[in-house]
Amino acid sequence: QVQLVESGGGLVQAGGSLRLSCAASGRTFNSYTMGWFRQAPGKEREFVAGISGSVSITTYADSVKGRFTISRDNAKNTVYLQMNSLKPEDTAIYYCAARLSIVITSTTRTYDYWGQGTQVTVSS
Repeated sequence: QVQLVESGGGLVQAGGSLRLSCAASGRTFNSYTMGWFRQAPGKEREFVAGISGSVSITTYADSVKGRFTISRDNAKNTVYLQMNSLKPEDTAIYYCAARLSIVITSTTRTYDYWGQGTQVTVSS
């Protein structure tokens, strides 16, 4: 059983930065692939970034490559999403998710645990 809690969202101007955090409960955090997803009003939830339990393997959506960085600190049971050069189209609720697998996937149905989400709003 894994509990996930996101934090770090807020309101920023275009071009600004935010760092999201996701704190996880449980004793086997390093066994989980972690992902960040986002959902804008009226849209489907979409994959943003993923990181394997090995830390060295990461995957990004094309829309955020070069701007966002996912990382994890297994000692702290925490995964991060550093977001730079933010754009208004990045506005969404951001969710972290976990799956017990070594493989990073980009579909919501393949993740087993979800956080409550944190709002990110980017103004122009």
